[in-house]
Amino acid sequence: FRDSCLFGGSGMWNAVPVPCYPIISYYSTYGHVEKLAQEIKKGAESVEGVEVKLWQVPETLPEDVLGLMGAPPKSDVPVITPAELSEADGFIFGFPTRFGMMAGQFKAFLDATGALWRTQQLAGKPAGLFYSTGSQGGGQETTPLTAITQLVHHGMIFVPIGYTFGAGMFEIEQVKGGSPYGAGTYAGDGSRQPTEIELAQAFHQGMYTAGITKKLKGTA
Repeated sequence: FRDSCLFGGSGMWNAVPVPCYPIISYYSTYGHVEKLAQEIKKGAESVEGVEVKLWQVPETLPEDVLGLMGAPPKSDVPVITPAELSEADGFIFGFPTRFGMMAGQFKAFLDATGALWRTQQLAGKPAGLFYSTGSQGGGQETTPLTAITQLVHHGMIFVPIGYTFGAGMFEIEQVKGGSPYGAGTYAGDGSRQPTEIELAQAFHQGMYTAGITKKLKGTA
């Protein structure tokens, strides 16, 4: 997105238009993570002057395997390459869980960022996480927790939402995904879709992380 950030000049601080460009990058098999990503994008764009770039990472499974899994066709959201991460000032990464960790497709994408790691091009940049699991015990906390290692090796700054979502964090009358680590949803057998409160938490994460990215960029 674009923002006016403060940079020094001639011994004075002046408001100078400087590009601020965080991106949302995700992998989604059945569309649950993608729905969260779209809502996160809306939340980020609700911050004044913000424009968000939405990307999906490459699929690694063959079409025939995806067909056997009953996965729907991919959306027209553009596919990102590792090199494009270097252009961003911040990130929000999303993925479904596989045995309590990020899906292999997203891990494969991060495995391809070795050139960025060698030059630490992502160091000091904020990054948030969101996710989908099949059940309540399927990794709503272990999935983002184990994903933090990827951020650490790149020197990125993990930005959790904590309890900034307010009363929604304490909702116990209905099934709700998400945690202090980030927004989340439950896919169940695939038929369950993100609920109103889960989408609201995703919107909040986008708004919250965009605000922090602006602050960090503005003081760089």
